[in-house]
Amino acid sequence: MQDHRATIENFYAAFARLDADRMALCYAEDAEFQDEVFHLRGREEVGGMWRMLCEATRDKGRDDWKLTWSDVTANGDAGQARWDAHYRFSATGRLVHNRISARFVFDHKGLIARHHDRFDFWAWSRQALGTPGLLLGWTPMLRNKVRAQADANLRRFLARGQTAAAR
Repeated sequence: MQDHRATIENFYAAFARLDADRMALCYAEDAEFQDEVFHLRGREEVGGMWRMLCEATRDKGRDDWKLTWSDVTANGDAGQARWDAHYRFSATGRLVHNRISARFVFDHKGLIARHHDRFDFWAWSRQALGTPGLLLGWTPMLRNKVRAQADANLRRFLARGQTAAAR
């Protein structure tokens, strides 16, 4: 039987070090990731998101970065954890403390097949965006705008990586 708890622990230990490549190795090729902002399919997209976020943190906020995790449990083919991220949001330079609940489903190889993070978008937007987040963070309009911008950023990031790999 696979040790899914160890996979979760390894995932967050890599995240704490901003090691997105090690994080991506925890996912199955056809993995799915979902949170309040991203809906992604495949290790390339999911790993790309983590690489983009880790790179932005290293470049613009390494001194403010802190990740902790707790309540890791796993049984059968599922697991869960809670994690807290303290970071500087690269788009605004504002400090954020995001509290996230994660759920995982594992494939027969012990890799993450589905990963679903949940957090309070309004609380996040108040910290990350300031007054616009305070006033509009509860609305679908702002959430959709953030999702569209995040998706566009990820598409540019992934394209940049493919261009670099082609050289």
